Amino acid sequence: MSNETKAKMVKAAPNRWLVFCILTFSGGIAFKLSSMKDMFYVPMQQFMGLTNTQIGGALSAYGIVQTIGLICGIYICDMISKKYMIGGSLVGIGAVGIYLSTFPGYWGFLTAFGVLAILGEVTYWPVLLKAIRLLGDEKTQGRMFGFLEMGRGIVDVIIASSALAIFKAMGEGAAALRGGLLFLSAVTIAAGILCLIFVPNDEKRIGDDGKEVNKAQSAFDGMMQAVKSIDIWAVALNGFTVYCVYCGLTYFIPFLNQIYFLPATAVGMYGIINQYGLKMVGGSVGGFMSDKVCKSSAKYIRIGFLMCIIAMAAFLMVPHETLGAGGNWILGAACTLGFGAIVFTMRAVFFAPMDEVKVPAEITGAAMSLASLVIYLPNAFAYVIYGHFLDSYPGMTGFRIVFCIMIGWAVLGLGVSTFLIHRIKLHQK
Repeated sequence: MSNETKAKMVKAAPNRWLVFCILTFSGGIAFKLSSMKDMFYVPMQQFMGLTNTQIGGALSAYGIVQTIGLICGIYICDMISKKYMIGGSLVGIGAVGIYLSTFPGYWGFLTAFGVLAILGEVTYWPVLLKAIRLLGDEKTQGRMFGFLEMGRGIVDVIIASSALAIFKAMGEGAAALRGGLLFLSAVTIAAGILCLIFVPNDEKRIGDDGKEVNKAQSAFDGMMQAVKSIDIWAVALNGFTVYCVYCGLTYFIPFLNQIYFLPATAVGMYGIINQYGLKMVGGSVGGFMSDKVCKSSAKYIRIGFLMCIIAMAAFLMVPHETLGAGGNWILGAACTLGFGAIVFTMRAVFFAPMDEVKVPAEITGAAMSLASLVIYLPNAFAYVIYGHFLDSYPGMTGFRIVFCIMIGWAVLGLGVSTFLIHRIKLHQK
Protein backbone atom coordinates (compact mmCIF):
# COMPACT_ATOMS: atom_id res chain seq x y z
CA MET A 1 0.00 0.00 0.00
CA SER A 2 1.47 3.35 -1.02
CA ASN A 3 2.02 6.26 1.38
CA GLU A 4 -0.48 8.30 -0.66
CA THR A 5 -3.16 5.65 -0.17
CA LYS A 6 -2.44 5.48 3.54
CA ALA A 7 -2.62 9.24 3.85
CA LYS A 8 -6.02 9.24 2.14
CA MET A 9 -7.22 6.58 4.55
CA VAL A 10 -6.13 8.69 7.53
CA LYS A 11 -7.88 11.75 6.09
CA ALA A 12 -11.06 9.78 5.52
CA ALA A 13 -11.08 8.36 9.05
CA PRO A 14 -14.39 8.98 10.88
CA ASN A 15 -12.60 10.56 13.88
CA ARG A 16 -10.87 13.22 11.77
CA TRP A 17 -12.95 16.07 13.17
CA LEU A 18 -12.58 14.77 16.73
CA VAL A 19 -8.82 14.87 16.29
CA PHE A 20 -9.09 18.33 14.75
CA CYS A 21 -11.10 19.62 17.72
CA ILE A 22 -8.59 18.18 20.20
CA LEU A 23 -5.68 19.72 18.27
CA THR A 24 -7.48 23.07 18.12
CA PHE A 25 -8.21 22.90 21.85
CA SER A 26 -4.52 22.25 22.50
CA GLY A 27 -3.57 25.13 20.19
CA GLY A 28 -5.55 27.58 22.31
CA ILE A 29 -3.89 26.38 25.51
CA ALA A 30 -0.27 25.62 24.60
CA PHE A 31 1.02 29.21 24.84
CA LYS A 32 -0.94 30.43 27.84
CA LEU A 33 1.92 29.80 30.27
CA SER A 34 4.53 31.44 28.03
CA SER A 35 2.19 34.45 27.71
CA MET A 36 1.31 34.54 31.41
CA LYS A 37 2.37 38.20 31.48
CA ASP A 38 -0.78 39.07 29.54
CA MET A 39 -2.87 37.92 32.49
CA PHE A 40 -0.58 38.23 35.50
CA TYR A 41 2.05 40.89 34.77
CA VAL A 42 1.59 42.89 38.00
CA PRO A 43 1.10 39.78 40.21
CA MET A 44 4.29 38.35 38.74
CA GLN A 45 6.13 41.45 39.96
CA GLN A 46 4.45 41.44 43.36
CA PHE A 47 4.62 37.76 44.27
CA MET A 48 7.45 36.36 42.13
CA GLY A 49 9.73 39.34 42.82
CA LEU A 50 10.38 40.08 39.14
CA THR A 51 11.32 43.47 37.73
CA ASN A 52 10.28 44.82 34.34
CA THR A 53 13.80 44.17 33.10
CA GLN A 54 13.76 40.57 34.30
CA ILE A 55 10.41 39.82 32.67
CA GLY A 56 11.66 41.45 29.47
CA GLY A 57 14.85 39.40 29.70
CA ALA A 58 12.87 36.17 29.95
CA LEU A 59 10.81 37.13 26.89
CA SER A 60 13.98 37.96 24.96
CA ALA A 61 15.49 34.62 25.96
CA TYR A 62 12.30 32.94 24.77
CA GLY A 63 12.65 34.61 21.36
CA ILE A 64 16.33 33.68 21.02
CA VAL A 65 15.72 30.04 21.94
CA GLN A 66 12.72 29.97 19.58
CA THR A 67 14.79 31.18 16.62
CA ILE A 68 17.70 28.80 17.23
CA GLY A 69 15.33 25.95 18.06
CA LEU A 70 13.31 26.29 14.86
CA ILE A 71 16.51 25.86 12.85
CA CYS A 72 17.01 22.54 14.62
CA GLY A 73 13.29 21.80 14.27
CA ILE A 74 13.67 21.58 10.51
CA TYR A 75 15.49 18.32 11.22
CA ILE A 76 13.75 16.89 14.29
CA CYS A 77 10.05 17.48 13.51
CA ASP A 78 9.79 14.49 11.18
CA MET A 79 11.92 12.14 13.29
CA ILE A 80 9.35 11.39 15.99
CA SER A 81 5.67 10.63 15.46
CA LYS A 82 3.39 13.67 15.72
CA LYS A 83 1.36 11.86 18.41
CA TYR A 84 4.30 11.91 20.80
CA MET A 85 5.75 15.24 19.72
CA ILE A 86 2.46 17.08 20.29
CA GLY A 87 1.28 15.19 23.36
CA GLY A 88 4.71 15.06 25.00
CA SER A 89 5.34 18.75 24.41
CA LEU A 90 2.04 19.72 26.05
CA VAL A 91 2.66 17.52 29.09
CA GLY A 92 6.14 19.05 29.35
CA ILE A 93 4.74 22.59 29.14
CA GLY A 94 2.32 21.73 31.94
CA ALA A 95 5.19 20.39 34.05
CA VAL A 96 7.10 23.66 33.54
CA GLY A 97 3.96 25.51 34.65
CA ILE A 98 3.89 23.50 37.88
CA TYR A 99 7.53 24.49 38.43
CA LEU A 100 6.69 28.16 37.83
CA SER A 101 3.94 27.91 40.44
CA THR A 102 6.67 27.35 43.06
CA PHE A 103 7.86 30.92 42.31
CA PRO A 104 11.49 30.07 41.47
CA GLY A 105 14.27 32.64 41.51
CA TYR A 106 15.07 34.68 38.42
CA TRP A 107 17.49 32.19 36.88
CA GLY A 108 14.94 29.43 37.35
CA PHE A 109 12.30 31.65 35.77
CA LEU A 110 14.64 32.40 32.87
CA THR A 111 15.43 28.72 32.35
CA ALA A 112 11.74 27.85 32.47
CA PHE A 113 10.98 30.28 29.65
CA GLY A 114 13.81 28.79 27.58
CA VAL A 115 12.26 25.34 28.03
CA LEU A 116 8.80 26.72 27.19
CA ALA A 117 10.24 28.11 23.95
CA ILE A 118 11.60 24.69 22.98
CA LEU A 119 8.46 22.77 23.90
CA GLY A 120 6.00 25.31 22.51
CA GLU A 121 7.65 26.81 19.46
CA VAL A 122 9.97 24.02 18.31
CA THR A 123 8.52 20.62 19.14
CA TYR A 124 4.82 21.56 19.35
CA TRP A 125 3.76 24.34 16.95
CA PRO A 126 5.32 23.13 13.66
CA VAL A 127 4.15 19.58 14.38
CA LEU A 128 0.64 20.84 15.16
CA LEU A 129 0.61 22.54 11.75
CA LYS A 130 1.86 19.29 10.22
CA ALA A 131 -0.99 17.36 11.87
CA ILE A 132 -3.60 19.87 10.71
CA ARG A 133 -2.31 19.74 7.14
CA LEU A 134 -2.42 15.93 7.08
CA LEU A 135 -6.03 15.91 8.31
CA GLY A 136 -7.30 17.70 5.19
CA ASP A 137 -6.81 17.62 1.46
CA GLU A 138 -5.97 20.40 -1.01
CA LYS A 139 -9.61 21.52 -1.25
CA THR A 140 -10.05 21.95 2.52
CA GLN A 141 -6.71 23.41 3.64
CA GLY A 142 -8.02 26.97 3.91
CA ARG A 143 -10.94 25.94 6.07
CA MET A 144 -8.82 23.64 8.25
CA PHE A 145 -6.31 26.37 9.06
CA GLY A 146 -9.04 29.00 9.26
CA PHE A 147 -11.08 26.95 11.73
CA LEU A 148 -7.88 26.23 13.68
CA GLU A 149 -7.31 29.97 14.12
CA MET A 150 -10.97 30.61 14.98
CA GLY A 151 -11.03 27.74 17.48
CA ARG A 152 -7.82 28.89 19.11
CA GLY A 153 -9.37 32.32 19.57
CA ILE A 154 -12.41 30.84 21.32
CA VAL A 155 -10.27 28.65 23.59
CA ASP A 156 -8.00 31.65 24.28
CA VAL A 157 -10.93 33.62 25.68
CA ILE A 158 -12.32 30.73 27.74
CA ILE A 159 -9.01 29.66 29.29
CA ALA A 160 -7.71 33.19 29.96
CA SER A 161 -11.04 34.22 31.50
CA SER A 162 -11.11 31.08 33.65
CA ALA A 163 -7.56 31.66 34.92
CA LEU A 164 -8.40 35.25 35.81
CA ALA A 165 -11.63 34.14 37.51
CA ILE A 166 -9.68 31.66 39.64
CA PHE A 167 -7.15 34.38 40.51
CA LYS A 168 -9.93 36.74 41.59
CA ALA A 169 -11.91 34.06 43.47
CA MET A 170 -8.82 33.10 45.50
CA GLY A 171 -8.23 36.66 46.68
CA GLU A 172 -5.72 38.00 44.12
CA GLY A 173 -2.76 37.20 46.37
CA ALA A 174 0.26 34.92 46.05
CA ALA A 175 -1.87 31.79 46.53
CA ALA A 176 -4.25 33.05 43.84
CA LEU A 177 -1.41 33.49 41.36
CA ARG A 178 -0.23 29.99 42.19
CA GLY A 179 -3.77 28.70 41.67
CA GLY A 180 -4.01 30.40 38.28
CA LEU A 181 -0.71 28.89 37.15
CA LEU A 182 -1.68 25.43 38.37
CA PHE A 183 -4.98 25.70 36.49
CA LEU A 184 -3.13 26.57 33.26
CA SER A 185 -0.72 23.70 33.90
CA ALA A 186 -3.54 21.21 34.51
CA VAL A 187 -5.49 22.04 31.34
CA THR A 188 -2.27 21.94 29.29
CA ILE A 189 -1.41 18.48 30.62
CA ALA A 190 -5.00 17.36 30.02
CA ALA A 191 -4.75 18.54 26.40
CA GLY A 192 -1.49 16.61 26.07
CA ILE A 193 -3.05 13.42 27.36
CA LEU A 194 -5.96 13.78 24.93
CA CYS A 195 -3.49 14.19 22.06
CA LEU A 196 -1.53 11.11 23.18
CA ILE A 197 -4.75 9.13 23.11
CA PHE A 198 -6.45 10.38 19.95
CA VAL A 199 -3.85 11.82 17.56
CA PRO A 200 -2.78 9.06 15.13
CA ASN A 201 0.80 7.93 14.71
CA ASP A 202 2.77 8.82 11.61
CA GLU A 203 2.65 6.15 8.93
CA LYS A 204 5.82 4.10 8.54
CA ARG A 205 7.76 4.87 5.37
CA ILE A 206 8.79 1.87 3.32
CA GLY A 207 11.72 2.16 0.92
CA ASP A 208 12.03 0.66 -2.55
CA ASP A 209 13.73 -2.37 -0.99
CA GLY A 210 10.62 -3.13 1.07
CA LYS A 211 12.31 -2.18 4.37
CA GLU A 212 11.31 0.59 6.76
CA VAL A 213 13.19 3.81 6.06
CA ASN A 214 15.68 4.91 8.73
CA LYS A 215 13.99 7.84 10.53
CA ALA A 216 17.17 9.78 11.20
CA GLN A 217 18.29 9.54 7.58
CA SER A 218 14.77 10.26 6.36
CA ALA A 219 14.55 13.36 8.60
CA PHE A 220 17.91 14.63 7.34
CA ASP A 221 16.88 14.07 3.73
CA GLY A 222 13.60 15.83 4.43
CA MET A 223 15.39 18.79 6.01
CA MET A 224 17.65 19.18 2.97
CA GLN A 225 14.69 18.82 0.62
CA ALA A 226 12.78 21.53 2.52
CA VAL A 227 15.70 23.96 2.61
CA LYS A 228 16.27 23.53 -1.15
CA SER A 229 12.58 23.85 -2.06
CA ILE A 230 11.68 27.09 -3.86
CA ASP A 231 8.02 26.34 -3.18
CA ILE A 232 8.42 26.14 0.61
CA TRP A 233 10.43 29.36 0.61
CA ALA A 234 7.71 31.02 -1.46
CA VAL A 235 5.03 29.97 1.05
CA ALA A 236 7.25 31.11 3.93
CA LEU A 237 8.04 34.52 2.43
CA ASN A 238 4.37 35.01 1.59
CA GLY A 239 3.51 34.49 5.26
CA PHE A 240 6.48 36.65 6.28
CA THR A 241 5.05 39.69 4.48
CA VAL A 242 1.60 39.08 5.98
CA TYR A 243 3.16 38.98 9.44
CA CYS A 244 5.08 42.21 8.82
CA VAL A 245 1.77 43.95 8.12
CA TYR A 246 0.19 42.18 11.11
CA CYS A 247 2.86 43.57 13.47
CA GLY A 248 1.75 47.07 12.51
CA LEU A 249 -1.73 46.43 13.96
CA THR A 250 -0.17 46.81 17.42
CA TYR A 251 0.14 50.55 16.88
CA PHE A 252 -3.53 51.18 16.19
CA ILE A 253 -4.13 51.46 19.95
CA PRO A 254 -1.62 54.29 20.56
CA PHE A 255 -2.84 55.86 17.30
CA LEU A 256 -6.44 55.92 18.52
CA ASN A 257 -5.35 57.04 21.97
CA GLN A 258 -3.15 59.92 20.80
CA ILE A 259 -4.97 61.11 17.68
CA TYR A 260 -8.60 60.12 18.31
CA PHE A 261 -8.44 60.40 22.13
CA LEU A 262 -9.84 56.90 22.63
CA PRO A 263 -11.33 56.83 26.16
CA ALA A 264 -9.47 54.71 28.68
CA THR A 265 -12.61 52.62 29.24
CA ALA A 266 -12.70 51.76 25.53
CA VAL A 267 -9.02 50.74 25.26
CA GLY A 268 -9.60 47.38 26.97
CA MET A 269 -12.66 46.60 24.86
CA TYR A 270 -10.82 47.55 21.66
CA GLY A 271 -7.92 45.30 22.68
CA ILE A 272 -10.22 42.32 23.29
CA ILE A 273 -11.96 42.78 19.92
CA ASN A 274 -8.64 43.31 18.14
CA GLN A 275 -6.89 40.33 19.74
CA TYR A 276 -9.64 37.73 20.11
CA GLY A 277 -12.69 38.88 18.15
CA LEU A 278 -10.83 39.41 14.89
CA LYS A 279 -9.01 36.10 15.31
CA MET A 280 -12.31 34.23 15.57
CA VAL A 281 -13.96 36.08 12.69
CA GLY A 282 -10.83 36.14 10.54
CA GLY A 283 -10.30 32.39 10.85
CA SER A 284 -13.72 31.40 9.54
CA VAL A 285 -13.90 34.11 6.87
CA GLY A 286 -10.35 33.49 5.64
CA GLY A 287 -10.94 29.75 5.38
CA PHE A 288 -14.26 30.17 3.56
CA MET A 289 -12.87 32.75 1.11
CA SER A 290 -9.82 30.59 0.39
CA ASP A 291 -11.63 27.31 -0.24
CA LYS A 292 -15.08 28.28 -1.50
CA VAL A 293 -14.63 31.63 -3.24
CA CYS A 294 -11.03 31.83 -4.49
CA LYS A 295 -10.40 28.03 -4.52
CA SER A 296 -6.86 28.84 -3.36
CA SER A 297 -5.37 30.28 -0.16
CA ALA A 298 -2.54 31.88 -2.14
CA LYS A 299 -5.01 33.63 -4.44
CA TYR A 300 -7.03 34.89 -1.48
CA ILE A 301 -3.92 36.22 0.24
CA ARG A 302 -3.00 38.11 -2.95
CA ILE A 303 -6.45 39.68 -2.98
CA GLY A 304 -5.97 40.46 0.71
CA PHE A 305 -2.73 42.31 0.01
CA LEU A 306 -4.48 44.34 -2.68
CA MET A 307 -7.29 45.20 -0.25
CA CYS A 308 -4.71 46.21 2.38
CA ILE A 309 -2.96 48.54 -0.06
CA ILE A 310 -6.19 50.22 -1.15
CA ALA A 311 -7.65 50.44 2.37
CA MET A 312 -4.49 51.86 3.96
CA ALA A 313 -3.90 54.31 1.11
CA ALA A 314 -7.46 55.59 1.56
CA PHE A 315 -6.94 55.69 5.33
CA LEU A 316 -3.85 57.88 4.89
CA MET A 317 -5.91 60.48 3.04
CA VAL A 318 -8.40 60.86 5.89
CA PRO A 319 -7.97 64.11 7.92
CA HIS A 320 -7.34 62.26 11.19
CA GLU A 321 -6.28 65.30 13.22
CA THR A 322 -9.58 67.06 12.42
CA LEU A 323 -11.73 63.99 13.05
CA GLY A 324 -9.82 63.15 16.21
CA ALA A 325 -10.27 66.65 17.58
CA GLY A 326 -13.98 66.26 16.93
CA GLY A 327 -14.16 63.20 19.16
CA ASN A 328 -14.96 60.74 16.37
CA TRP A 329 -13.07 57.88 18.01
CA ILE A 330 -15.77 55.35 17.09
CA LEU A 331 -15.14 56.07 13.40
CA GLY A 332 -11.38 55.69 13.91
CA ALA A 333 -11.86 52.43 15.82
CA ALA A 334 -14.18 51.04 13.13
CA CYS A 335 -11.70 51.85 10.34
CA THR A 336 -8.73 50.28 12.12
CA LEU A 337 -10.70 47.18 13.11
CA GLY A 338 -11.88 46.82 9.51
CA PHE A 339 -8.29 46.89 8.29
CA GLY A 340 -7.26 44.47 11.03
CA ALA A 341 -10.02 42.08 9.99
CA ILE A 342 -8.53 41.84 6.49
CA VAL A 343 -5.10 41.04 7.91
CA PHE A 344 -6.48 38.41 10.30
CA THR A 345 -8.21 36.57 7.43
CA MET A 346 -4.85 36.39 5.66
CA ARG A 347 -2.96 35.39 8.80
CA ALA A 348 -5.38 32.51 9.38
CA VAL A 349 -4.46 30.75 6.12
CA PHE A 350 -0.83 31.64 5.40
CA PHE A 351 0.32 28.06 6.07
CA ALA A 352 -2.42 26.54 3.87
CA PRO A 353 -0.59 26.89 0.49
CA MET A 354 1.76 24.05 1.53
CA ASP A 355 -0.74 21.65 -0.02
CA GLU A 356 -1.14 23.76 -3.16
CA VAL A 357 2.58 23.52 -3.95
CA LYS A 358 2.45 19.75 -3.33
CA VAL A 359 4.89 19.60 -0.42
CA PRO A 360 5.38 15.85 0.21
CA ALA A 361 3.53 14.67 3.33
CA GLU A 362 6.64 13.02 4.75
CA ILE A 363 8.56 16.33 4.99
CA THR A 364 5.64 18.39 6.33
CA GLY A 365 7.32 18.78 9.73
CA ALA A 366 10.51 20.16 8.19
CA ALA A 367 8.49 22.41 5.87
CA MET A 368 6.40 23.83 8.71
CA SER A 369 9.48 24.41 10.89
CA LEU A 370 11.25 26.30 8.10
CA ALA A 371 8.11 28.29 7.32
CA SER A 372 7.57 29.12 11.01
CA LEU A 373 11.16 30.32 11.31
CA VAL A 374 10.73 32.70 8.36
CA ILE A 375 7.12 33.79 8.97
CA TYR A 376 7.62 34.77 12.62
CA LEU A 377 11.01 36.41 12.02
CA PRO A 378 9.42 39.92 12.00
CA ASN A 379 9.01 39.56 15.77
CA ALA A 380 12.75 40.20 15.94
CA PHE A 381 12.77 43.51 14.05
CA ALA A 382 9.36 44.83 12.95
CA TYR A 383 8.33 46.27 16.31
CA VAL A 384 11.72 47.96 16.69
CA ILE A 385 11.36 49.61 13.27
CA TYR A 386 7.80 50.76 13.87
CA GLY A 387 8.60 51.96 17.38
CA HIS A 388 11.69 53.86 16.19
CA PHE A 389 9.70 55.96 13.74
CA LEU A 390 6.98 56.68 16.29
CA ASP A 391 9.60 57.86 18.80
CA SER A 392 11.57 59.85 16.21
CA TYR A 393 8.52 61.52 14.65
CA PRO A 394 5.91 62.15 17.37
CA GLY A 395 2.26 62.61 16.54
CA MET A 396 0.52 61.94 13.26
CA THR A 397 3.76 62.13 11.26
CA GLY A 398 5.12 59.01 12.93
CA PHE A 399 1.88 57.13 12.41
CA ARG A 400 1.79 58.07 8.73
CA ILE A 401 5.31 56.65 8.34
CA VAL A 402 4.25 53.42 10.07
CA PHE A 403 1.18 53.11 7.83
CA CYS A 404 3.33 53.75 4.74
CA ILE A 405 5.71 50.98 5.82
CA MET A 406 2.72 48.65 6.19
CA ILE A 407 1.69 49.53 2.63
CA GLY A 408 5.25 48.81 1.50
CA TRP A 409 5.13 45.33 3.05
CA ALA A 410 1.76 44.72 1.38
CA VAL A 411 3.16 45.74 -2.01
CA LEU A 412 6.08 43.34 -1.51
CA GLY A 413 3.59 40.67 -0.42
CA LEU A 414 1.57 41.23 -3.59
CA GLY A 415 4.67 40.37 -5.62
CA VAL A 416 5.55 37.34 -3.48
CA SER A 417 1.99 35.96 -3.61
CA THR A 418 1.95 36.39 -7.39
CA PHE A 419 5.17 34.37 -7.60
CA LEU A 420 3.67 31.74 -5.29
CA ILE A 421 0.59 31.45 -7.49
CA HIS A 422 2.92 31.00 -10.49
CA ARG A 423 4.63 28.13 -8.65
CA ILE A 424 1.25 26.55 -7.87
CA LYS A 425 0.26 26.68 -11.54
CA LEU A 426 3.46 24.81 -12.45
CA HIS A 427 2.37 21.95 -10.17
CA GLN A 428 -1.10 21.86 -11.70
CA LYS A 429 0.16 21.30 -15.25
